[in-house]
Amino acid sequence: MRKYITLFFSVTFFIYACKGNKAPDGVIKHDKMVSLLTEVHIIDGGLYGFQQQPDTLYKYGAGKYLALFKRYDVDTAQFRKSMKYYATQPTELTAMYDQILANLKAKTDSLNKIQIKNAVSPK
Repeated sequence: MRKYITLFFSVTFFIYACKGNKAPDGVIKHDKMVSLLTEVHIIDGGLYGFQQQPDTLYKYGAGKYLALFKRYDVDTAQFRKSMKYYATQPTELTAMYDQILANLKAKTDSLNKIQIKNAVSPK
């Protein structure tokens, strides 16, 4: 009897572990989440100077985040659910942040080229 119970739980565990990494309903797709998180980090960087007082971050940041979520057709609950899901998928989250860092670097490089071009060329 003990052998059958052990076998039952082993098979159940194996089936559960191999069920796949399909995202549950309501989770933002990988590519959309990468774009969204890139924009979230840009907003975070822009709000960095406002963190001197506790209310200023909420005052200046909430509207920007809500506008971003509206643009991506996402609400805060869906964003939180997606972040919780991706936090349980460390390899996928690492791949996402590699892409996010590449996106941010490309945007930074583009801005630097524009600034250098404007500084060198006379108006």
